[in-house]
Amino acid sequence: MKKIMSISPDSFTKEDVQLLCERMNQLFDEGFYPHLEINREYSKHNPRLRGEMAHPKVFRWYLIRELYRLLSKGASIQLHQKRTRIALNDPTLLSHMDEEEWDFTKKKLFLFSPERVDLSINRLLHYTGTKPEHFQRYILFTNYDMHVEVFKERFPDAIKPDNEGVQMPAYHWIQPNNTGISLINIGVGPSNAKTITDHISVLRPDAMIMVGHCGGLRNHQRIGDFVLASGYYRDDRVLDDVFPMGNPVIPNYLLNSYLKQALDQHGIEHRIGTVFTTANRNWEFSAKDTVQRIHQSRSVAIDMESATVATNGFRYRVPHATLLSVSDKPLHGKPKLSQQAQEFYNRSKKLHLELVLETIEVVKLHHPEGLPNSSIRAINEPLMGGV
Repeated sequence: MKKIMSISPDSFTKEDVQLLCERMNQLFDEGFYPHLEINREYSKHNPRLRGEMAHPKVFRWYLIRELYRLLSKGASIQLHQKRTRIALNDPTLLSHMDEEEWDFTKKKLFLFSPERVDLSINRLLHYTGTKPEHFQRYILFTNYDMHVEVFKERFPDAIKPDNEGVQMPAYHWIQPNNTGISLINIGVGPSNAKTITDHISVLRPDAMIMVGHCGGLRNHQRIGDFVLASGYYRDDRVLDDVFPMGNPVIPNYLLNSYLKQALDQHGIEHRIGTVFTTANRNWEFSAKDTVQRIHQSRSVAIDMESATVATNGFRYRVPHATLLSVSDKPLHGKPKLSQQAQEFYNRSKKLHLELVLETIEVVKLHHPEGLPNSSIRAINEPLMGGV
């Protein structure tokens, strides 16, 4: 192992941290995984942390922020050249990224192995048609082209996919230090939602918000009303094997409070409650069992992505929330029909996105260094935070 650089907490500047990140980039470009060792004498239980990473330039903003936090709390940092990169076509690659071998609650410097980061970044380019370094801190998921059109109207200079026909096209409003917004059209269904959040999470975004439509399940809901998720019924099934059903998943409290603030300021009718996420697009064809579980769970809306996004957000320690708009009421004789749906879309699309954009501006104002994340960390693993 070859030592490349060290920074002492006694005398350091932001420029030192920036130089460290440059050295990490150089190591990765030269064919090595940058290896960091953190000495935290102030920690009684875990004074030393180690970790390797890939593509440090893609989330340079995050590294600078978190490493500076560690130094400010009294940690010292050493950068080493240690392990050679593994090619993505190497047959041993999968053995280095199998999540079944990870201890998600173990205190560590980085949540993901460098091999996993390398592969996820490659797949982000494949799925979204945009470069990983274009992704911003705030991620919006939709499954409607109309939200994409509104986003492009609002941000005409947004980065667009290089190729037409990609599976989940992404659009990026670029701002200094990655403080802009990325919108991804993830298509329909929990499988797509899991796929994109598996890969987005390696970028360590400050927030992920699902901006979609839903079926309203309560008597007094109207088409066009909004639903702010306070919890989720996981009938999507795609994450059951890796995240047991008994684990509660709730949205970020602050994100939800800011979304509710935006709804209240606009005087918009909305419900707060459980969102029922199903993998069955035609659940109405065998409704008896589903309706029973809807009533038992007190769900206020049904969709196909929200619980999946939320579960992976919780699992991968990314603050998340859900704001949906009621497009139909399947239990009340108002199924989603073509003409009525189109009229609803035209009325709701701008307001829906505007509410979320306003919320993000409030988040940036009050939490420019990221939302508090104690609710999504285990008690013994702070990820890269100084605590």
